[in-house]
Amino acid sequence: MAESTSETPVLDLLAGMTADSLEASSLDSETLALVRIAALVAVDAPASSYLLNLAAANEIGIDADDVRGVLAAVAPIVGTARVASATGKIARALAVAIEIVEDEEQDAQDQ
Repeated sequence: MAESTSETPVLDLLAGMTADSLEASSLDSETLALVRIAALVAVDAPASSYLLNLAAANEIGIDADDVRGVLAAVAPIVGTARVASATGKIARALAVAIEIVEDEEQDAQDQ
């Protein structure tokens, strides 16, 4: 196995896997983002996965109403427990995102 020269080998691997999946998909970017969010709900993904995917979705115009629509659409399939779990994890992910922005703003003010 080749030794990694990156300081973030796991993140690099995940980024590469994501890029490969985007290239292999025939879906448009908005649909792909919504499908990925639905998949996160289905597998009961951690908050960090929502943080990464919601940030990417936001960059292409996916908003809170779209995410709520995904949660409503998958609820009959995955069940209320998974949707409730996803909602809590999305809230935690958003809290982390807000904290990151506040920290960046504070750092900018300190300089």
